[in-house]
Amino acid sequence: MLLLIREVTEDIERRVFSPQATLACQSRGRVRPEEECPIRTAFQRDRDRIIHSKAFRRLKHKTQVFIIPEGDHYRTRLTHTLEVAQIARTIARGLRLNEDLTEAIALGHDLGHTPFGHAGEEVLDELHPGGFRHYEQSLRVVDVLEGNGGLNLTWEVRDGIRNHSGDMRPATLEGQVVKISDRIAYINHDIDDAIRGGILREEDLPRDALEVLGWTHSARIGTMVRDVIVNSAGQSSIRMGEAVGRATDALREFLLERVYVGSAAKREERKAKEMVAFLYQYYVKHPQEIPSENIRSQDPCVAARDYVAGMTDRYAIYKFEELFVPRPWHFT
Repeated sequence: MLLLIREVTEDIERRVFSPQATLACQSRGRVRPEEECPIRTAFQRDRDRIIHSKAFRRLKHKTQVFIIPEGDHYRTRLTHTLEVAQIARTIARGLRLNEDLTEAIALGHDLGHTPFGHAGEEVLDELHPGGFRHYEQSLRVVDVLEGNGGLNLTWEVRDGIRNHSGDMRPATLEGQVVKISDRIAYINHDIDDAIRGGILREEDLPRDALEVLGWTHSARIGTMVRDVIVNSAGQSSIRMGEAVGRATDALREFLLERVYVGSAAKREERKAKEMVAFLYQYYVKHPQEIPSENIRSQDPCVAARDYVAGMTDRYAIYKFEELFVPRPWHFT
């Protein structure tokens, strides 16, 4: 009976999904072959492996934009990931694509992010030989660092994680959905957090863009999601229409000017960068102090990169204080 559950699901996919969708039964497979699960499809198993990983749990204590924010309602890397997954699932369902594959990619796309958001990424990119890109580190997390030899995910999920950022284009439409959903999510929630933090006011937002996208947080997300579905249906790529795309770009440029560079949201960025730099350089010189369960390379630079990139904000602060802040003597 259990064997039939996965097969029934795969049959439903064949009958219901768009011809452009990626079917679980047609996956290119895993690096190491495994026996199929009797209940879950290959992409459902990948999603579950990511959710149960330690790297996924650590996202709750990694910064999104605001470094060391005070308050309970600012986004973290985990809440960002969940918002991306929600938006991506909605678009995938609207286009009759594989929602399980979309969700797995979305949940895994930021597993390799450093502590302190892009500030930490910039430091490691400057210091580590060959640079540092969080999407490559996310792939390393699922391929090597998690568990005993990685999570052994399917090719399609790994491709979506690796190519979700920058100029790369995922091979599947589901991966492309995650890529554009990432953009929709961070633009809108960064506006929301900046307003909550007193860095922006609603009236500061570019009026021309709001006239196209909407005047509230939910209206803007709704407009973008609907536009992607309308303009991508039956197409070989995932895209926005020209008007909504221009307005979305305008909001991102506005955030670059007013929030991402030099704003109060970044007031602790210099300290965070110096902290990450000190930690990385220390562990390059003292790789023997990295816990053995965290070492997957004999190269001290790679070992230090993996260890520091995997830290949460608060663990990085703890290790910095332990290593570099003198402790008081207690006399009796």
